[in-house]
Amino acid sequence: MPKQIPRRAEYRHFIQVPTRWADQDALQHINNAVYYTYFDTAVASFLHGTGILDNHASAVTAVVVETTCRHHAPAFFPDVLDVGLRVAHVGNSSIRYEIGIFRAGQETACAEGHFIHVHVDRQDMSQTRPVPEALRAAVAPLIVTPAG
Repeated sequence: MPKQIPRRAEYRHFIQVPTRWADQDALQHINNAVYYTYFDTAVASFLHGTGILDNHASAVTAVVVETTCRHHAPAFFPDVLDVGLRVAHVGNSSIRYEIGIFRAGQETACAEGHFIHVHVDRQDMSQTRPVPEALRAAVAPLIVTPAG
């Protein structure tokens, strides 16, 4: 059975990302690799908004260890995209963020994917660290139960 295309209502936090002229490829739709920048922007925007992980001073930082993207329909310049964020899993040292990209007025995602962040020591990035408790609390409203 094919996977269902995610709907807006399945995401808990949204930001808007305007497409840029440079985001399109020769076929005049948003290039596949650019969706990863939208994913990164959504997660980074959320994290920055929490004030919990300071990119310069926190003892713990997060690195991306896995990411995927599935394309369902094209987006174009000059779209302003709604980028939805949810959390599917919080582990000891990792968080799986899921992202949906929506064109204006559309209820199903034109693209979807995920980022898995692993939390590491800022000084020795080979050493994993637990997800900070304050971050666990901040992502709690974004957590969704996986579809059965």
